[in-house]
Amino acid sequence: MKWSEKPVYVCCGHTDMRKSINGLMMLVQDSFSLDPFSEALFVFCNRKRDRIKILEWDGDGFWLYFKRLERGHFRWPAKGDSVTMLLNTMELSYIIEGAKLREKA
Repeated sequence: MKWSEKPVYVCCGHTDMRKSINGLMMLVQDSFSLDPFSEALFVFCNRKRDRIKILEWDGDGFWLYFKRLERGHFRWPAKGDSVTMLLNTMELSYIIEGAKLREKA
């Protein structure tokens, strides 16, 4: 996937993947205190870490990208002190491609 350089907000821990666009928008607003209509990507992962969803506002509507792994799982940050982790689009590509994610110091 190719996105222009946008901030990427990763939801640490797991998210209920039954949530669709409206549910994920509410999570972004209420839990992250961020604007889902901003120029950013919001990324969520399920408990088994074999599925991710990416929410993106493109100016006149939302995109909801979904990826399910048939084998293996994504390396995903646990919910710790922070609810979200800020990445860039290159780091998001590493997650999608299976590279190990490490929190920046």
